[in-house]
Amino acid sequence: MAICYLSIGSNLGNRRKNIESALKEIDHLKNTRVLKTSPLIETIPMGGALCQGDFLNAALKIETNLLPLALLKNLKAIENKLGRPKKYPRFSPRTIDIDILFYKDKIINSKALRIPHPKVFKRDFVMRPLLEVL
Repeated sequence: MAICYLSIGSNLGNRRKNIESALKEIDHLKNTRVLKTSPLIETIPMGGALCQGDFLNAALKIETNLLPLALLKNLKAIENKLGRPKKYPRFSPRTIDIDILFYKDKIINSKALRIPHPKVFKRDFVMRPLLEVL
């Protein structure tokens, strides 16, 4: 089993419910379980439309047997199921956003996936919750 850290956020609709739904979906992935969840924090959007609502953000520590690309595929399917379109403008409002921050001690630099997440240390809305689950 690999220990992974995820970032999760929402700024459309019932943000808390969106995140709770995503957590349940992640916990129900095959051979995956959520070990720890940070408290939610509210943050202003970075980039994008000026009139979009604030985000609720959290970090998760999970355990999984899914390989990195399979985990990504499953997380994207959860986003889609919860109302995030497959194609969307960058920095647009979203019902749910799930990013893989770290996957074990792996370094992956492909077109489809970069681990560690390239902006993990540059985003307070990622680092603050992440420190709660390390």
